[in-house]
Amino acid sequence: MIENKKKPNPIDVHVGGRIRLRRNMLGMSQEKLGENLGITFQQIQKYEKGTNRVGASRLQAIASILNVPVSFFFEDVPGREGAEATGLAEDSTTYVVDFLNSAEGIQLNRAFARISEPKVRRKIIDLVKALAQEAEE
Repeated sequence: MIENKKKPNPIDVHVGGRIRLRRNMLGMSQEKLGENLGITFQQIQKYEKGTNRVGASRLQAIASILNVPVSFFFEDVPGREGAEATGLAEDSTTYVVDFLNSAEGIQLNRAFARISEPKVRRKIIDLVKALAQEAEE
């Protein structure tokens, strides 16, 4: 017997990844988000993996709790027209989201977000670009 497991919709996976990204950026646990929504952390896990689709009203509630507009969850969505024009292929977007959800990515983002001076932020970006270019050469 061949088991036909249905793959999650790529948009559901993307939205779930963005939920996980924002939750991690805030340092919020799955349990805490679930508690605020009146659901279990297992349900949050399913949303974040894209296994379960997030309904519109639930997505609005998640956006409110995570303090972002609903559109945040659809930024750089795979297959969107114009995604190629930004230079971001689906694989590179996945790579970025995976990095941002890693321990290093979360630490880097939290520390960077605490820097209030725009000139300092710009210099850090320039430094990281220079280091990355040096590593390529």
